[in-house]
Amino acid sequence: MIRAFRWDDYDAVAAVWTAAGADVVPKSELTVKLTRDPELFLVFESGNDVVGAILGTWDGRRGWIFRLAVDPGRRRQGIATRLVRELETRFAALGCPRINLLVLPHNEAGLRFWQELGYLPAPDVLCTKPL
Repeated sequence: MIRAFRWDDYDAVAAVWTAAGADVVPKSELTVKLTRDPELFLVFESGNDVVGAILGTWDGRRGWIFRLAVDPGRRRQGIATRLVRELETRFAALGCPRINLLVLPHNEAGLRFWQELGYLPAPDVLCTKPL
């Protein structure tokens, strides 16, 4: 079942992110994010266990996807695709015309996954500056 994140999911989501090799988003950052668009942070629940998560954000112009992760023992079951499709539906309901995401250069399997869902690489260069 896909549903919106709840705070009591945090430890389970952090465990999924860790098992999938993703950085854990600190509670302080999630607190700010959840004041803007809490309906875009989704979890996949199987029984009483959170086995997948996807973090979406909407800036009023573009949707962004961050931190898609599925428990390694539950991969290849369509969970990631279902999470993405649900998030896309929610973005569309907001009037979002385009969704962006980042794939690390060494993540060839991840890039293939996103391409299979219709996401195409762009020649943009990501620039970042910590504050």
